[in-house]
Amino acid sequence: MNRLSTLRMLTRYKAWANEITFRTMMALAEEELLRPRATRYGDILHTLNHVYVIDDIFRAHLEGGGHRYTARNTERGDSVAGLWGRTQALDRWYVGYAEQLRETLLDEVVEFEFIGGGSGAMTREAIVLHVVNHGTYHRGFVGDMLYQVPTAFQSNDLTVFLRDRAISEERAQCSATSR
Repeated sequence: MNRLSTLRMLTRYKAWANEITFRTMMALAEEELLRPRATRYGDILHTLNHVYVIDDIFRAHLEGGGHRYTARNTERGDSVAGLWGRTQALDRWYVGYAEQLRETLLDEVVEFEFIGGGSGAMTREAIVLHVVNHGTYHRGFVGDMLYQVPTAFQSNDLTVFLRDRAISEERAQCSATSR
Protein backbone atom coordinates (compact mmCIF):
# COMPACT_ATOMS: atom_id res chain seq x y z
CA MET A 1 0.00 0.00 0.00
CA ASN A 2 1.44 3.39 -0.93
CA ARG A 3 1.01 6.67 0.94
CA LEU A 4 -1.90 7.84 -1.17
CA SER A 5 -3.87 4.61 -0.90
CA THR A 6 -3.24 4.66 2.86
CA LEU A 7 -4.73 8.17 3.14
CA ARG A 8 -7.72 7.09 1.07
CA MET A 9 -8.29 4.04 3.26
CA LEU A 10 -7.96 6.11 6.45
CA THR A 11 -10.51 8.72 5.36
CA ARG A 12 -12.98 5.92 4.57
CA TYR A 13 -12.18 4.37 7.95
CA LYS A 14 -12.89 7.70 9.68
CA ALA A 15 -16.30 7.98 8.00
CA TRP A 16 -17.14 4.36 8.91
CA ALA A 17 -16.11 4.84 12.57
CA ASN A 18 -18.11 8.06 12.80
CA GLU A 19 -21.17 6.24 11.48
CA ILE A 20 -20.88 3.59 14.20
CA THR A 21 -20.42 6.25 16.87
CA PHE A 22 -23.33 8.42 15.76
CA ARG A 23 -25.64 5.43 15.22
CA THR A 24 -25.01 4.48 18.86
CA MET A 25 -25.54 8.07 20.03
CA MET A 26 -28.79 8.52 18.10
CA ALA A 27 -30.28 5.52 19.93
CA LEU A 28 -29.89 7.41 23.22
CA ALA A 29 -31.95 10.22 24.69
CA GLU A 30 -30.35 13.59 23.96
CA GLU A 31 -30.25 14.30 27.72
CA GLU A 32 -27.77 11.42 28.05
CA LEU A 33 -25.55 12.93 25.36
CA LEU A 34 -25.58 16.28 27.17
CA ARG A 35 -25.16 14.87 30.71
CA PRO A 36 -22.14 16.54 32.35
CA ARG A 37 -19.16 14.20 32.48
CA ALA A 38 -15.59 14.39 33.74
CA THR A 39 -14.09 15.13 30.35
CA ARG A 40 -12.47 18.17 28.76
CA TYR A 41 -15.49 19.10 26.64
CA GLY A 42 -18.07 18.36 29.32
CA ASP A 43 -20.31 15.87 27.53
CA ILE A 44 -20.51 13.38 24.67
CA LEU A 45 -22.05 15.70 22.09
CA HIS A 46 -19.72 18.62 22.76
CA THR A 47 -16.70 16.30 22.45
CA LEU A 48 -17.74 15.28 18.95
CA ASN A 49 -18.59 18.88 18.12
CA HIS A 50 -14.92 19.68 18.87
CA VAL A 51 -13.85 16.97 16.40
CA TYR A 52 -16.12 18.52 13.77
CA VAL A 53 -14.71 22.01 14.38
CA ILE A 54 -11.10 20.83 14.02
CA ASP A 55 -11.97 18.84 10.87
CA ASP A 56 -13.64 21.92 9.41
CA ILE A 57 -10.70 24.18 10.30
CA PHE A 58 -8.24 21.86 8.55
CA ARG A 59 -10.58 21.53 5.55
CA ALA A 60 -10.35 25.30 5.21
CA HIS A 61 -6.55 25.12 5.44
CA LEU A 62 -6.42 22.44 2.72
CA GLU A 63 -8.67 24.57 0.50
CA GLY A 64 -6.44 27.60 1.06
CA GLY A 65 -9.20 29.68 2.60
CA GLY A 66 -10.17 31.10 5.93
CA HIS A 67 -12.61 29.78 8.50
CA ARG A 68 -15.01 31.38 10.96
CA TYR A 69 -13.72 29.77 14.18
CA THR A 70 -12.11 31.65 17.05
CA ALA A 71 -11.80 28.61 19.35
CA ARG A 72 -11.30 24.86 19.02
CA ASN A 73 -14.97 24.31 19.84
CA THR A 74 -18.17 26.29 19.65
CA GLU A 75 -20.06 27.41 22.74
CA ARG A 76 -22.81 24.92 22.12
CA GLY A 77 -23.27 22.68 19.20
CA ASP A 78 -26.16 21.29 17.27
CA SER A 79 -28.54 18.45 18.09
CA VAL A 80 -27.09 14.98 17.58
CA ALA A 81 -28.95 14.72 14.24
CA GLY A 82 -27.67 18.12 13.12
CA LEU A 83 -24.09 17.34 14.11
CA TRP A 84 -24.34 13.95 12.38
CA GLY A 85 -25.51 15.59 9.16
CA ARG A 86 -22.63 18.09 9.23
CA THR A 87 -20.14 15.34 10.14
CA GLN A 88 -21.32 13.15 7.25
CA ALA A 89 -20.89 16.03 4.81
CA LEU A 90 -17.38 16.72 6.10
CA ASP A 91 -16.49 13.00 6.01
CA ARG A 92 -17.61 12.90 2.36
CA TRP A 93 -15.44 15.95 1.69
CA TYR A 94 -12.34 14.27 3.19
CA VAL A 95 -12.98 10.99 1.32
CA GLY A 96 -13.41 12.97 -1.92
CA TYR A 97 -10.34 15.07 -1.17
CA ALA A 98 -8.19 11.97 -0.63
CA GLU A 99 -9.58 10.38 -3.80
CA GLN A 100 -8.65 13.38 -5.97
CA LEU A 101 -5.34 14.12 -4.23
CA ARG A 102 -2.27 13.37 -6.31
CA GLU A 103 0.98 11.86 -5.04
CA THR A 104 2.87 14.99 -6.09
CA LEU A 105 0.82 17.10 -3.65
CA LEU A 106 1.31 14.94 -0.53
CA ASP A 107 4.47 16.79 0.49
CA GLU A 108 3.17 20.26 -0.35
CA VAL A 109 3.33 22.44 2.76
CA VAL A 110 0.20 24.31 3.83
CA GLU A 111 0.79 27.32 6.05
CA PHE A 112 -1.86 28.51 8.51
CA GLU A 113 -2.44 30.27 11.80
CA PHE A 114 -3.34 28.23 14.87
CA ILE A 115 -6.53 29.20 16.67
CA GLY A 116 -4.55 29.82 19.86
CA GLY A 117 -2.02 31.95 17.99
CA GLY A 118 1.17 31.25 16.15
CA SER A 119 2.05 30.06 12.70
CA GLY A 120 1.66 26.49 11.60
CA ALA A 121 2.83 24.55 8.59
CA MET A 122 2.06 20.94 7.71
CA THR A 123 2.13 18.88 4.56
CA ARG A 124 -1.18 17.93 3.00
CA GLU A 125 -0.49 14.34 3.97
CA ALA A 126 0.19 15.29 7.60
CA ILE A 127 -3.02 17.32 7.79
CA VAL A 128 -5.16 14.39 6.63
CA LEU A 129 -3.32 12.04 9.00
CA HIS A 130 -3.88 14.53 11.84
CA VAL A 131 -7.61 14.77 11.13
CA VAL A 132 -7.99 10.96 11.10
CA ASN A 133 -5.88 10.53 14.25
CA HIS A 134 -7.58 13.39 16.10
CA GLY A 135 -11.01 11.91 15.43
CA THR A 136 -9.89 8.46 16.60
CA TYR A 137 -8.45 9.96 19.78
CA HIS A 138 -11.70 11.70 20.73
CA ARG A 139 -13.95 8.79 19.65
CA GLY A 140 -12.00 6.81 22.27
CA PHE A 141 -13.18 9.25 24.96
CA VAL A 142 -16.71 9.13 23.55
CA GLY A 143 -16.62 5.32 23.61
CA ASP A 144 -15.68 5.40 27.28
CA MET A 145 -18.51 7.84 28.04
CA LEU A 146 -20.97 5.64 26.11
CA TYR A 147 -19.94 2.60 28.16
CA GLN A 148 -20.66 4.66 31.30
CA VAL A 149 -24.27 5.29 30.17
CA PRO A 150 -24.19 2.17 29.85
CA THR A 151 -24.91 1.25 26.28
CA ALA A 152 -23.55 -1.32 23.86
CA PHE A 153 -21.02 0.20 21.51
CA GLN A 154 -19.82 -1.65 18.43
CA SER A 155 -16.06 -1.81 18.00
CA ASN A 156 -14.80 0.80 15.55
CA ASP A 157 -11.14 -0.19 15.45
CA LEU A 158 -9.20 0.02 12.20
CA THR A 159 -8.72 -3.76 12.27
CA VAL A 160 -12.49 -4.30 12.32
CA PHE A 161 -12.94 -1.86 9.43
CA LEU A 162 -10.28 -3.66 7.38
CA ARG A 163 -11.80 -7.06 8.18
CA ASP A 164 -15.32 -5.95 7.29
CA ARG A 165 -14.12 -4.25 4.11
CA ALA A 166 -12.24 -7.42 3.06
CA ILE A 167 -15.38 -9.51 3.68
CA SER A 168 -17.49 -7.06 1.63
CA GLU A 169 -14.98 -7.08 -1.23
CA GLU A 170 -14.83 -10.89 -1.18
CA ARG A 171 -18.64 -11.12 -1.33
CA ALA A 172 -18.70 -8.64 -4.23
CA GLN A 173 -16.10 -10.71 -6.10
CA CYS A 174 -18.06 -13.92 -5.52
CA SER A 175 -21.25 -12.23 -6.68
CA ALA A 176 -19.56 -10.91 -9.84
CA THR A 177 -17.98 -14.29 -10.57
CA SER A 178 -21.30 -16.14 -10.24
CA ARG A 179 -23.00 -13.99 -12.88
